[in-house]
Amino acid sequence: MFTFRQFTINDDITAMKVGTDGVLLGAWASGGNSILDAGTGTGIIALMMAQRFPSACITAVDIDEAACRQAKANINATTFKDRIETRKISLQQLADEATEGQYDAIVCNPPYFQNSLKSPYKQRNMARHADTLSCRELMKSSQKLLKPTGTLCIIAPCDLKDDFDSEAVFCGMTPKQTVIIKTSPKKMPKRFMAEYSTQFVTSPEEETQCLTDGNGNRTEWYSKLTGEFYL
Repeated sequence: MFTFRQFTINDDITAMKVGTDGVLLGAWASGGNSILDAGTGTGIIALMMAQRFPSACITAVDIDEAACRQAKANINATTFKDRIETRKISLQQLADEATEGQYDAIVCNPPYFQNSLKSPYKQRNMARHADTLSCRELMKSSQKLLKPTGTLCIIAPCDLKDDFDSEAVFCGMTPKQTVIIKTSPKKMPKRFMAEYSTQFVTSPEEETQCLTDGNGNRTEWYSKLTGEFYL
């Protein structure tokens, strides 16, 4: 159980547990009045977006039945429950069924393992491996679902940044801003967060940030970003 300022997250029946990646993305991602959380897991990102954007209606989708149950239970225990709908459906299927241009923003902490050893547990493989949602499928589906001024925000390992950027351009989207993330100043970058736009961006912004200083304390950037969530 993880207790935040305005909600509590249980992750006992989901394959992927609450982690720093989801908190970072939920605290940083752009929003709007209509938001899609693709691969909601515990529902943490959907809840963070609901807290940050008080007028937003949010759709939280996942392909795993247990994840949907967990997310729904977590969401129903909050004051945000009337603004968040949980659905068991893949992003690709949602894009096939939906009318074009429904969302102001899509937020996704995507599965990113490629050609790597799989777990014997099917549920964990769905959450972690890109078999269920490739870079291209993510970009293609997002481009269809987003409004003309919409954005997609993701978090992923740095060694996949070029793949995500290339697939975005291939599918008619361009990077708008990127944050390269280090755990500490002397470490190599581990993750990146990126915002992709359905509109052409001539001068994308890029910055590098650290989660902790050399003494293991949270940096000012990290503290300010997550301050309204962490106790």
